[in-house]
Amino acid sequence: MGLILQKQDKKDEQTVHFSLVDTKNLLLIFTRNPELGKCKTRLAATVGNQTALDIYKFLLDHTVALTTNLTIEKQVWYSENIWNDDIWDNTIFDKKLQKGENLGERMAHAFQEGFEKGYEKIVIIGSDMYDLNQEALENAFISMNNSDFVLGPATDGGYYLLGMKKWNPKLFKNKDWGQNTVLQDTLNDLKNEKVKLLDVKNDVDVYEDIEHIAAFQPFLKKSEK
Repeated sequence: MGLILQKQDKKDEQTVHFSLVDTKNLLLIFTRNPELGKCKTRLAATVGNQTALDIYKFLLDHTVALTTNLTIEKQVWYSENIWNDDIWDNTIFDKKLQKGENLGERMAHAFQEGFEKGYEKIVIIGSDMYDLNQEALENAFISMNNSDFVLGPATDGGYYLLGMKKWNPKLFKNKDWGQNTVLQDTLNDLKNEKVKLLDVKNDVDVYEDIEHIAAFQPFLKKSEK
């Protein structure tokens, strides 16, 4: 169990997981700028652009909450523009701009930069995972004590989390990003590696992903009016 440090500096008000302290761990958080009509477009096809935006902002708040107290370095990678005055506290999260023509190139760039700066374990997540919590993220890093890669399978055939402690560019090439083949194609690239698979979780892309989850019902009811 962690301890809560009560100090003045905001970065020190953290729940400490002792196996993660003083190690070169980096969490990459990929996010889209929350703008009307530009996020959760597949969900918006059913609930409308405003409700989709409201849901995405709710998911962003959840992601901030589950990552703020992690005792590791944290970077937020924006899709369009870096917003200095938003929900991502500048004293807790470093802010970066994604670079690349597709998701694979953008993730590869973020991982490469992390390894070049000397980080030893790097994990990437998106910002739309209501099923994810702080303990699961801590376990992802801890699992790399005995494996070189960690994957969090998503119910749609992709993955919600990827972690590695050695660089492998194959993972970001020749993938149909957004399709249900991504997880299996990634596992094929890792067939000769030590890989830890986490629990399967549901990410939020379409209406069916949230229609029976209580937390989203206020948003869905609002969209029906």
